[in-house]
Amino acid sequence: MAELVKDKESGVAAAGGGEMDIEHSRTFLEARSEEELLSGIKKEVEAGRLPPNVAAGMEEFYRNYKNAIFQSGDPAAAETVLSNMAVALDLMLLDVKDPFVFQPYHKALREPFDYYMFGQNYIRPLIDFRNSYVGNHSLFYEIEEKLKQGHNAVLFSNHQTEADPAVIALLLEKTNPHIAENLIYVAGDRVITDPLCKPFSMGRNLICVYSKKHMFDVPELADMKRKANIRSLKEMALLLRTGSKLVWIAPSGGRDRPDPVTGEWNPAPFDSSSVDNMRRLIESSGAPGHMYPLALLCYDIMPPPSKVEKETGERRIISFHGAGLSVAPEIAANCEKSEEVKDVYTQALYKSVTEQYNVLKSAIHGKQGLEASTAGIALSQPWN
Repeated sequence: MAELVKDKESGVAAAGGGEMDIEHSRTFLEARSEEELLSGIKKEVEAGRLPPNVAAGMEEFYRNYKNAIFQSGDPAAAETVLSNMAVALDLMLLDVKDPFVFQPYHKALREPFDYYMFGQNYIRPLIDFRNSYVGNHSLFYEIEEKLKQGHNAVLFSNHQTEADPAVIALLLEKTNPHIAENLIYVAGDRVITDPLCKPFSMGRNLICVYSKKHMFDVPELADMKRKANIRSLKEMALLLRTGSKLVWIAPSGGRDRPDPVTGEWNPAPFDSSSVDNMRRLIESSGAPGHMYPLALLCYDIMPPPSKVEKETGERRIISFHGAGLSVAPEIAANCEKSEEVKDVYTQALYKSVTEQYNVLKSAIHGKQGLEASTAGIALSQPWN
């Protein structure tokens, strides 16, 4: 982390697109205690460089992160909290001062400051790897081989938290670093506009779109959002034509939410038009394409609000917990293009994701561990 901070001091201004004075950079990076970090937030508010509502979010973020890291029982928890939050708060402050603007296709910023590793280092201590599992890990090697051959692949997945990209990358970083670092995420506008989330998004490869769930939050902006989505689809098409691209998409259009009656979490239903748009992009790319159903279980680490909110600036509840990732064999799309066929194909993907999710749920929440494996879903802990 010392090297990360050194990189931050020397070059993060260029990554953000603006100048940064030394005093600004030192506010959090030179903090040596919790008191200094929290007083730094107050000082920035008093200096007029930080809006009070953002400051309140930063302070809550700090306290929730601290509680989660201490849940892990790590003897170095205090040091981890201080070092990771010092960098996180500084990056958030930098973006308030000089907001980073995401392009339709955003390539992860790795230098002069490595935003990807910042995200990895921040989320890593939140994952209980002893109680985390990967399903059908060998298929990730299969995907890597197809990418090496110039093929494209799409992972149709449920979506649980803002930390999903980091969770996926962390569960694969030791065995499949190419996938971990090169995966392209179709991301909604929430993660590229909230100053508390943006520094984490800057370290991922993103195709930036406006979610259908928020298309009409501000009616007069709906036309602009539609046009922006068209530009993003064109960027996606250009990327796929070059081949060797791996894309993650959540066809539900947002994060999973708990059932309001039972409180149970399950993958949100997939939208057939989103699935079909992705299928058509793959088929028209000129390169061979493959479509895989992927399941994620990690909501405990950073659950979303129970209901979809129009405004950004949601509360971040954070916990130390096990997480799960599983992929199933690719499902080929029927060459027919009727609405009925589209719906059947979408349901086939969704059914596979749900089946995998339930196995992960048995392993993690049901405490069955590796014994939760089934004939079609073999669980492992590839980091061991």
